[in-house]
Amino acid sequence: MSKMNLIKVVATIVIASFLSIAGFASSAIAADISGWQKEISQKIAKKQVYPRAALRKELQGKASVEINIDRDGNIVAHAIKSSTGHDVLDREVPKLMKRVSPLPKPPADVADSQLTMVVPLAWALQ
Repeated sequence: MSKMNLIKVVATIVIASFLSIAGFASSAIAADISGWQKEISQKIAKKQVYPRAALRKELQGKASVEINIDRDGNIVAHAIKSSTGHDVLDREVPKLMKRVSPLPKPPADVADSQLTMVVPLAWALQ
């Protein structure tokens, strides 16, 4: 297995395990939300790349990113809440957000017009 495949596996596990959502109406169905979270984590994992400069320097890091999305799944804003500690990895976050937007639409049971999610991202070498 190549380094790139191992990197994607690590990113998928981290995202799927810790994706958190705020602002759901109490009538939201947990199974729908869970399925939606899984779709989002899969899309992010597929689009996440390891910057070549970071690979050459063997840099690793974790970031926490807050994402605001609208009812159509468009990312309307994002902010790095905790840095990876490496500029080259932090600069990849806005590029990733552009690649993944739009995200899957939220379930119909989610009443808010905009939703906020905190997504942990990891770049790790195995």
